[in-house]
Amino acid sequence: MTTWLKERSELGVSVVLLALGALVLTDALRIPTDFAQRGPVGPKAVPILVGSLLLIVAVLLARDVLRGGKGEAEGGEDIDLTAPADLRTVLLLCGAFLANAALIGLVGFPISGAILFWGAAYALGSRNLVRDPLIAAGMSVATFLIFNNLLGVPLPGGPLMEVF
Repeated sequence: MTTWLKERSELGVSVVLLALGALVLTDALRIPTDFAQRGPVGPKAVPILVGSLLLIVAVLLARDVLRGGKGEAEGGEDIDLTAPADLRTVLLLCGAFLANAALIGLVGFPISGAILFWGAAYALGSRNLVRDPLIAAGMSVATFLIFNNLLGVPLPGGPLMEVF
């Protein structure tokens, strides 16, 4: 039985897609439409379409796997597939994301975003201690201005709120 499952491990992806599709459909059907209905297409349309497509893809993938279909093995171009995972990089990236999540309410997005961008650059191997923080700060402020001022998506500004 375990050999049969190992040979058809793509069924796990199908199960995840099926669960995700069911979750999206369940949530979509619970969306109240009375406050947002402005025409024939309401707020439920896109989530129902996405959930339905997830279910269809899950069923088609399961059918293909059960009929003997297999995904191609990773070619790996210039990647050594036998090398172990770089857990240090993964942990540094997780730390940058967690620091952003913990600090965004305290110091605002421009500062926490700069820490996130600089932390990601550092985790991925960049070690320029002058250029990287400057680029991270610029990207963070630009992202804040685009979302907050142009798109109307309010982001916490923190102590820099009066500047922008």
